[in-house]
Amino acid sequence: MKFTSILILFILCTGKLPAEEPVKYNKADKLLLESIFDALDSKNKASTSELVVSVGMSFLNTPYVAHTLESEKEELVINLRELDCTTFAENCLAIARSIKGGNPSFKSFTNELQQLRYRNGKIKEYPSRLHYFSDWIFENAKSGYIQDVSQQICNTPYPLQVNFMSTHPDSYLQLKSNPLWVDDMKNIETNICQRQMYYLPQDKVAEMENQLKSGDIVGITTSVKGLDITHVGILVKINGRIHLMHASSKAMKVVISEEPLSDYLSAGKSNTGIMVARPL
Repeated sequence: MKFTSILILFILCTGKLPAEEPVKYNKADKLLLESIFDALDSKNKASTSELVVSVGMSFLNTPYVAHTLESEKEELVINLRELDCTTFAENCLAIARSIKGGNPSFKSFTNELQQLRYRNGKIKEYPSRLHYFSDWIFENAKSGYIQDVSQQICNTPYPLQVNFMSTHPDSYLQLKSNPLWVDDMKNIETNICQRQMYYLPQDKVAEMENQLKSGDIVGITTSVKGLDITHVGILVKINGRIHLMHASSKAMKVVISEEPLSDYLSAGKSNTGIMVARPL
């Protein structure tokens, strides 16, 4: 009732409805989303984690394409036809949450995705997007969308030292075109570095594998200076072992790793471990 009164007051004062956040999408994205909703209609009683896996499976073999979110004006970009590692994971979670909400629709999905992708769910300029994945985990845990279970699995502090975006602005079209945003990113990076976060070191993954679950979203931590996480995926249990379902830049599509997660991690020279986000 309170919201309705405020809405009526707004219309009387302005003569128009409040503007909605801009959404950029292709008709094919909407059709693809509807097909996923139809395919998973019977699974609406499943847990969010189970739904994340089911949605992820529906994206297998989807082409890997980087930088699909970049546009001249910051807006909510929907592209379910082409995915990178981060958009794969967050789209799966947004779709799963939309299904769990009981009334899955394009609108409910875009609302969920916006909340996951942007700080406090508000689209402002480029810096309002959650670019660092440790920041994505922190903010979405604070909002109650996921639980950061890294500490309870392995009580090992992670040395957060992020500054890559502000020290390499030429690598980001928006920062290169808008130098003032570099200072905004510096402030965000400073806040991130002041947090105490935890991770599961690579050499502990096999030992702690029984505490990982299908549907967990993991960020692979890195030794690359200035970065926190360089790859993101969804965990899937196959024949009693945990594997990584992810949008792979090597395979150029969404795949499930042939080898268990611990072996997958050891094959990457800069990999140091994982942060684990469990859907709620």
